[in-house]
Amino acid sequence: QVNLVESGGRWVQPGGSLRLSCTASGHTSTLTSMGWYRQAPGKEREFVVGLNWVDDAMYYGDSAKGRFTISRDSDKNTIHVQMTRLTREDTAIYYCAVVLPGRSWYSVADVAYWGQGTQVTVSP
Repeated sequence: QVNLVESGGRWVQPGGSLRLSCTASGHTSTLTSMGWYRQAPGKEREFVVGLNWVDDAMYYGDSAKGRFTISRDSDKNTIHVQMTRLTREDTAIYYCAVVLPGRSWYSVADVAYWGQGTQVTVSP
């Protein structure tokens, strides 16, 4: 079992930046890939960004390309996503996620573990 705890969600103005963090605990020795999904009101859960540190690969959803950057603190089992040029359309609950080896970041059904989520609100 892996537990994920997110932090950093808050209100931010359009055009602003925000950094979210997620720390994993439990059976973390076998983890190779962590990332983020989000879900806006009335919409399906959407892939944002993922990181596989074994092959040093990063995966981006369309909404994140060119604006979001994912990173990792290996000694703390923690990942971060730096989000820039935020718009109202980025308002959502952001969920930290774990994908196991051989699975895809682009399929929500392949996510093995979810965090509780952290709310990001972008508005004037």
